[in-house]
Amino acid sequence: MVKRQQRKKATEKKTAGKAAKAPKGRLSSILTKLAAAAVWAAIILGGILTWYAYDLPDVERAFTPERRPSITLLAADGSEMTTSGDVFAGAVRLEDLPPALTAAVLSTEDRRFRSHFGIDVIGLGRAMFENLRAGRIVQGGSTITQQVAKNLFLTPQKTVKRKVQELLLAIWLEWKFSKDQILTVYLNRVYLGAGTYGIEAAARKYFGRSARDLTLYQSALIAGLLKAPSRYNPRSSPELADRRAGQVLDNMVAAGALSVEGAEAAKLRNRTQPVPVAGPSGRYFIDWVLEQVSSYVGPADRDLVVVTTFASGLQERMDAAIRAGLSEGGKKYGNPEVAVLAMTPAGAVRAMIGGRNYEGSQFNRATQARRQPGSAFKPIVYLAGLEQGLRPDSMLLDAPVNVGAWRPRNFNGRYTGDVTMADALARSINSVAVRISEQSGRDKVIETARRLGLTSELTPHPSLALGVSEVSLLELTGAYATFANGGYGVWPYGIEEIRDGQGQVLYRRKGAGPGRVVGEENVRDMQRMLAGVLRDGTGRAAALGRPAGGKTGTSQDYRDAWFLGYTADLVTGVWIGHDDDRSLKGMTGGGLPAKLWRAFMVSAHLGTPARPLPGSGAAPREEGPGFWQSLKEFFGSAPKE
Repeated sequence: MVKRQQRKKATEKKTAGKAAKAPKGRLSSILTKLAAAAVWAAIILGGILTWYAYDLPDVERAFTPERRPSITLLAADGSEMTTSGDVFAGAVRLEDLPPALTAAVLSTEDRRFRSHFGIDVIGLGRAMFENLRAGRIVQGGSTITQQVAKNLFLTPQKTVKRKVQELLLAIWLEWKFSKDQILTVYLNRVYLGAGTYGIEAAARKYFGRSARDLTLYQSALIAGLLKAPSRYNPRSSPELADRRAGQVLDNMVAAGALSVEGAEAAKLRNRTQPVPVAGPSGRYFIDWVLEQVSSYVGPADRDLVVVTTFASGLQERMDAAIRAGLSEGGKKYGNPEVAVLAMTPAGAVRAMIGGRNYEGSQFNRATQARRQPGSAFKPIVYLAGLEQGLRPDSMLLDAPVNVGAWRPRNFNGRYTGDVTMADALARSINSVAVRISEQSGRDKVIETARRLGLTSELTPHPSLALGVSEVSLLELTGAYATFANGGYGVWPYGIEEIRDGQGQVLYRRKGAGPGRVVGEENVRDMQRMLAGVLRDGTGRAAALGRPAGGKTGTSQDYRDAWFLGYTADLVTGVWIGHDDDRSLKGMTGGGLPAKLWRAFMVSAHLGTPARPLPGSGAAPREEGPGFWQSLKEFFGSAPKE
């Protein structure tokens, strides 16, 4: 009995011991597995990081500023118009910058820059919370160090790999370089709009001074560009730039870098004494020229200086005349678009308007749009008739005309019987233009148009005579230049010379065009007839009181209204219409376009002696006696030919 009890106690003791050891064994097994998992996780993470990091850029080399070549455009008088491309004006040391500039940047872009390790955990968490609450991305958590990594050293691709590389690079940059070095690189390499890289280039571009001399408000404005350089560009959006600068000043107050009084004083000073922001005149002209540079010298592999034909004073006169004319008469016609082009009789484009608002649309209606010229095409038809033996006093029948099933009508629906050729052009009679075209031959009309420089597609339909084939304002104005210069062909151009940064000439314009394309007698006859349009025809509203010629044009259903004309010194074309081809509600070329043309031409010729239109056969010259000298008096300086 006793032995049985002893054996039972021994068994219970052994069982209890095993039960006590079991939990310890399971815990040890779990810990072992966790340790193994951690090792494998570390190995996998290390492999992932190694894979992401193997092609990280050479940071040391990337800290050396690099840029693509720039293109500087000069007006005809040598003044600088604009610089396109990556403009880098050299590095500026942090200690040389105004304290307000660095304070404005840090207060707006990265307030904890001096304390974080490259990644702002607090800012990142706040941004995530705000984005989740809004249901969309409304805040970013990138530090300046991350922006340096992202913008200067990595591609813009939005991939997981690039984001991981950005974080790795940010940590590496913080370990490798001091805060001041990172901030210096950021300020000297960041893009700040208008082709500028770095605060020195931006300060010189926007304010004409070094970044070392920026005021408090100017510093805030430049710091505000970091968020969206194009949107807050003070040249194109001065009001938005001003509001953004105000936000930056408020950020400085919130960060303790500026007093409330100091911020308000800076805002008030800018309202009473606005920051001068230099903007390029003739932006449509600038774009037009920049598009052509590579065709003259090939891809740019060095800095280029391009001397253009642009006359800034003439552009200012054009802007003022068109702005005033549209404000008075544009609303009546639904605020249409406008394009204006002025060139010398030899084809040098001096001023250009490609639309009412460049910021709203960069589409250049003077060079890129093709529209129906209507009766503005008729001088080409009449020239073809002259070359087939007609004369200005030739009698032609103004009566209904049928060409197959096509029956064109006169604009006013009336017919007057026999009229002279000159009178028919002055009154823009459709039936006579069609008769001349059919008598001369449509192919002859097209060939004449080609000689005068029209390159657009021209359809040999009977309606060709009435200007239904679309053309550009640039090429049609060039065609009228042939009448203005005495019969010599014109290739409109905007570039005189291209040099590299060391002054070596890479291209220089030579020659005046394709030579004589219209006979002397026919030029004189065209001069007489086109002068009659202004004297007692459809273009009376454009009469200048000096020798001039021109022609009105109105397309079908009043969708386009034109006036093109010239003096011995200047050839100008005006087009008005809607981009969507809506009707101009009754506007004709003899109305607002003729008035705008006259307003500009009167302003452009102030103080210039009247000259007879050339017709003697002398080759066209760029400069007329006294004309560009007179421009010097009224516009500041005469363009150099």
